[in-house]
Amino acid sequence: MGVPQTVIEHGFPHVETVRSAITALYRRLSYDTVHAFDTSVPPVDVAFSDDEDPYLGVQRVAGSMVRHLRLPDARMIVSFRDMRHAGSVELAAGPEYFIELNARFKTHRRDIGAALSHEVMHVYLHRLGLEFPGTRDNEILTDTAAAYLGAGWLLLDAYRESSVATQKLGYLTPEEFGYVLAKRALAFGEDPAPWFTSPQAYDAYVRGAQWARRDGRRPPLAAAGRLARHRYARDRRAGVAPRGAGYAFESDGASRVSFPCPTCHQRIRVPVRGRVRARCGLCRSVLECDT
Repeated sequence: MGVPQTVIEHGFPHVETVRSAITALYRRLSYDTVHAFDTSVPPVDVAFSDDEDPYLGVQRVAGSMVRHLRLPDARMIVSFRDMRHAGSVELAAGPEYFIELNARFKTHRRDIGAALSHEVMHVYLHRLGLEFPGTRDNEILTDTAAAYLGAGWLLLDAYRESSVATQKLGYLTPEEFGYVLAKRALAFGEDPAPWFTSPQAYDAYVRGAQWARRDGRRPPLAAAGRLARHRYARDRRAGVAPRGAGYAFESDGASRVSFPCPTCHQRIRVPVRGRVRARCGLCRSVLECDT
């Protein structure tokens, strides 16, 4: 995990990689396995009391992450060390995995769960054989997987930005963490908002949720707004979609339009013939379309 940041990047600069990561999770794990993570790590499992021994406590929290990710044959051995990064993990064959956390977490214990959610997810993805090329994209995959599979709400809650303290863990921006958590909430019906202790984290979740809902309101989805539908109708008559529209027209004897599923972002192809209902074969979402 990267260095805790004091200058925080905002917005959605990595959103396309995030969407690719969600698609990759569904493809590698299957719908049933993804939906087995319909309940997040509860706050009580990662809470630290002031008098708890940090070495015993960090093993307890790591054990919670292992159980959540269903890695019963993986043992996390966690230690603290003075280091530049927030944490690191040695990805070996197992069953033992050695995790090091920045020594500052011995006193800043409220964020231990956040740091471990990222490092244990590295182990989970390593055992799946799922990775993206390049360090940056692979770390974005790790953050996205942690958030989408129910452990990464802690990473967003570790975000604080004020005149007193500024911190963000992970590689996603706060708004991108909010986006992934909102996508999870839409898919599983679990709202993480009551768990945030950081007001800035809650605000980032709200902004991310706006983007997540927007995915379900783009043409040719029937929920698209009036102006978007007018633009789509114009493009349909021309038979060409502008760059960045999200949809594309195809012709192979029958007119079709392709667009990303608003849940898993796999592309879907449907006939251009007015009202149609499409079912995503990857995440099983049923989509009402007006093509």
